[in-house]
Amino acid sequence: MPRDTLTITDNRTGQTYEVPIENGAIATQQLAKIKIAPDREGLLGYDPAFGNTASCKSRITFIDGERGILRYRGYPIEELAEKSTFLETAYLIVKGELPDRAHFERWKKNVTQHTMVHENVKAFMAGFRYDAHPMGMLVGTVGALSTFYPDAQDVEDLESRRLQTRRLIGKLPTIAAFAYRHTRGRPYVYPDNDLSYTGNFLNMLFRMGERLYEPDPIIERALDVLFILHADHEQNCSTNAVRSVGSSLVDPYSAVAAGIGALYGPRHGGANEAVVRMLQEIGSVDRVPQAIQGFKNGDGRLMGFGHRIYKNYDPRGKIIKKLAYDVFEATGKNPLIEIALELERIALQDDYFVKRRLYPNVDFYSGVIYQAMGFPVTMFPVLFAIARTAGWLAQWAEMVRDPEQRISRPRQIYVGEEERHYIAIPERPPPSDREDMVSDDI
Repeated sequence: MPRDTLTITDNRTGQTYEVPIENGAIATQQLAKIKIAPDREGLLGYDPAFGNTASCKSRITFIDGERGILRYRGYPIEELAEKSTFLETAYLIVKGELPDRAHFERWKKNVTQHTMVHENVKAFMAGFRYDAHPMGMLVGTVGALSTFYPDAQDVEDLESRRLQTRRLIGKLPTIAAFAYRHTRGRPYVYPDNDLSYTGNFLNMLFRMGERLYEPDPIIERALDVLFILHADHEQNCSTNAVRSVGSSLVDPYSAVAAGIGALYGPRHGGANEAVVRMLQEIGSVDRVPQAIQGFKNGDGRLMGFGHRIYKNYDPRGKIIKKLAYDVFEATGKNPLIEIALELERIALQDDYFVKRRLYPNVDFYSGVIYQAMGFPVTMFPVLFAIARTAGWLAQWAEMVRDPEQRISRPRQIYVGEEERHYIAIPERPPPSDREDMVSDDI
């Protein structure tokens, strides 16, 4: 009978080691036993950007990139996008099961009663420049919430974790809307808890002189679906940041601020903005073949295609493509959609992209939808952050409860200088001009 082990022979010493395989993985700590001498360090696993390293065990999100599968707590993303709401999906992600009616009503009440922010938060946000990026405002303000809620420091207390989770999911739309209004020079709009989660967000964003704001139901539902699609996505850059920072047992506001900071980067939350800019640069449908050839020649990059995990269609991309037409019924067609459709059609028939298994991902159409809804590109990652907060908090709580988790502390492979000795400045030679050394122009 086969055993769930891996046999490793160290050719340097001739010694053989048997390493257990569990859940399709080996514990890399087992490599530390493989040494060339008892007084030397054992082997390390070298994996830049953690491309094939599991940092945790999780029950939250399942992804099969080869088959294009995404599930939250076992539920296919397609079913949740069609039948659920964001608040219900957030409950599922945070608590592990879909709620019955009574539990959902209690959850909705617990979240919506935390949509208000302290008046001092408004004063804090007023200190940002008029042209501050909304994501920069979001990072700073969410981090500052830890000073408003010192009870959040007790991260190992279950009730405290539950309270901070409700607070953050409730307050993120308010802070995000305030950031948007700040960049427009408009007065802040307070939450209206008679509206849905996404309806209230639209109210805080776009309400002007109306006594009562009534969101367009098509836009409201579309935004709800987009939030569902972005609610969690396994151990991506921002989730890894939340877990890593949270492993110090810092409060969740600081940990989530770290996740927002990671999402701020163009390789993560800014990807759909890059797609919109690419489509704008192409400019028209008849220029798509020329653009495709340019991408193949290395002149720029086809944004919104391919994914670090998915080697098949990103299932979220299919849902968003269909959603786009629902949105355009309410907003009018975004002219960029025709360019996007033609780009997708040609790319999926071109051997260059087919052989590389480059398919549209979640970012390819989401930016076009957000733009049609009236959001500036600077708000795209902010919308992402609102939705992903549910996933970040579920991942954070799972990390805190996991007895195998310790403070995050990766190792490195040192490739620098050997031991050197200090030389006084009068006798010291000029510094090296190697590329990896400090240059004279700083």
